[in-house]
Amino acid sequence: MTTTSEVLERGELSVLGRIRSASNATFLCEATLAEDVVHCVYKPVRGEAPLWDFPDGTLAGREASSYLISEALGWNLVPHTIVRDGPAGPGMVQRWVDQPEDGDGDAEAAERSGPDLIDLVPAGKVPPGFLPILQAYDYAGDEVTLVHADDDRLRRLAVFDVLINNADRKGGHVLSGTDGRVYGVDHGVTLHTEDKLRTVLWGWAGKPVDDEALADIEALGEALRGDLGAELCCHVTPREVAALRARVVALLRNPVMPTPDRRRPIPWPAF
Repeated sequence: MTTTSEVLERGELSVLGRIRSASNATFLCEATLAEDVVHCVYKPVRGEAPLWDFPDGTLAGREASSYLISEALGWNLVPHTIVRDGPAGPGMVQRWVDQPEDGDGDAEAAERSGPDLIDLVPAGKVPPGFLPILQAYDYAGDEVTLVHADDDRLRRLAVFDVLINNADRKGGHVLSGTDGRVYGVDHGVTLHTEDKLRTVLWGWAGKPVDDEALADIEALGEALRGDLGAELCCHVTPREVAALRARVVALLRNPVMPTPDRRRPIPWPAF
């Protein structure tokens, strides 16, 4: 039986359409191998927008590295991701995440469904089971609160972002799959050697990291001294891999989630 990874790696990529909301060239594709078809996202390197603080042409490798790190942790937070050739040249290819339908679209249905895992709610009306992050104003000038669910799946993603030094964890980069899992996507600006952590998942700032996660992080540290470290060096620099090891060691020595003490701790826009 052909696996999803085999279809993504060896299948013929056909572009179905462009995802216009993305800042880099991003396409919805089908990967077809014999009778098997897998929907996926394709981001060609040639379509990456230049960034002042990340070298050109490296975002695809950072996305693939984030997937490898998630797998080494055993957390399954990032959809299967590879770097391969495609219709517009080499780029990142990632399994598409199927998400539940949004309902029938009317206001009553939206109210019944409640807030998303990460959402804006009216100021002073934080729902039970949600953590407030900051106060802001929406486009209509109304005061709102940025919140996220006090959910263990999100908490694990917040720890993951600390490890990969994610500079762009927006609300829209967190997906609820139909399989009940929560996935993180868009990891192109990660693994920098300098502190770049920008995230909307600050609800556990200053809280301890749980023992189960620490055991997995310790195992990641061991893997980085072996084949995983060498594999990551195919996508990012040895200095960036060394910085990842240093973040692993730092979190094991002081297993507490960092606090947002930098000038710009939240990416903008937040969604």
